[in-house]
Amino acid sequence: MPPTLRLRPRHHRRHAYVALLIALLAAFLAVPAEGATPEDVSRQDLPGSFRWSSTGPVISPQQDGSNSVAVKDPSVVQDKNGRWHVFMTTAARTSGDWSLAHTSFDDWSQAATAKQTHLETASAIGPGYRAAPHAFYFAPKDEWYLVYQTGLPSYSTTKDINDPTSWSAPKNLMDSVPDVVQDNIGDGNWLDFYVICDDAKCYLFSADDNGHVYRSETTVATFPNGFGNTQIVLEDSRAALFEGGAVYRVQDTDTYLLIWEAIGGNGIRYYRSFTSKGLTGTWQPLAATEAAPFAGSANVTFPGGAWTKDISHGELIRASNDQTMTIDPCRLRLLYQGRDPNSGGEYSQLPYRLGLATQTDSTC
Repeated sequence: MPPTLRLRPRHHRRHAYVALLIALLAAFLAVPAEGATPEDVSRQDLPGSFRWSSTGPVISPQQDGSNSVAVKDPSVVQDKNGRWHVFMTTAARTSGDWSLAHTSFDDWSQAATAKQTHLETASAIGPGYRAAPHAFYFAPKDEWYLVYQTGLPSYSTTKDINDPTSWSAPKNLMDSVPDVVQDNIGDGNWLDFYVICDDAKCYLFSADDNGHVYRSETTVATFPNGFGNTQIVLEDSRAALFEGGAVYRVQDTDTYLLIWEAIGGNGIRYYRSFTSKGLTGTWQPLAATEAAPFAGSANVTFPGGAWTKDISHGELIRASNDQTMTIDPCRLRLLYQGRDPNSGGEYSQLPYRLGLATQTDSTC
């Protein structure tokens, strides 16, 4: 009996020690390395299909003497204090003059009433054709950039995004239309310029309203100068790859997402999407048809009542505000332009408004 009584506690202690070691090892493996985030431990990529729920219009033209009939082409960033900044194109009633405006707010519930500042009169951006803004913080130079079209790809900078009067006068990213664009543009327009950078290079993506996606490049060290080596990286019919493009890095992966506006049946706009491993890789279709789009009337619902059939020129809300254009695949939101389906007439007079769509079928 005594030997038996002595063996049992030792046997139980041995099991207890093993269990403790297993628990400690599991806990060690579950803790991210120093400086890591939960996303580093469990990475998420994009799903193969998307469904969205949209608000009604969250930003509309204000009756502020500007006589704007539309707000469109939004770009949205968040500053270090969490304040939202939206840049957009405005279209003047009757004249159709395109110009840029800015608004900012702390919460999206304030977007509808937040003051809109017209940059052509408030800043050195000045008057003239200005459209399709793209805003980001360029960390290597500690400056905010606003890229937009003036007929050529142009940009302005500021150190203080909260001061809309501080934007500099326009300068060109490229001083002429590249030969490859001239050779393929047909009767289209070179427009909708979008910048994204990796560790070594910055890339300028652009459209031509004629079925081509172009990519130009320069180094991070020489940005915003030196853009060249313009190439066609994606092509289709005019309606299938029209305009309104954007490119993003999927957070904590080597995947990049390209979204491009297409024209579907009855002239209704929707978004196609493509992915690539790296910014110089081959773009593969992801959700790229009118029946199963990235975002369009086929997969966007409106709990408050449908106010648009178009899901047109917009931008995903990014997880960072810098030049990497990083998005969180678990929290996709799209700020886009839409309009009354019964509206018609000349394009510049279409009553575009901005709505916010949230993905409802995330796999995260």
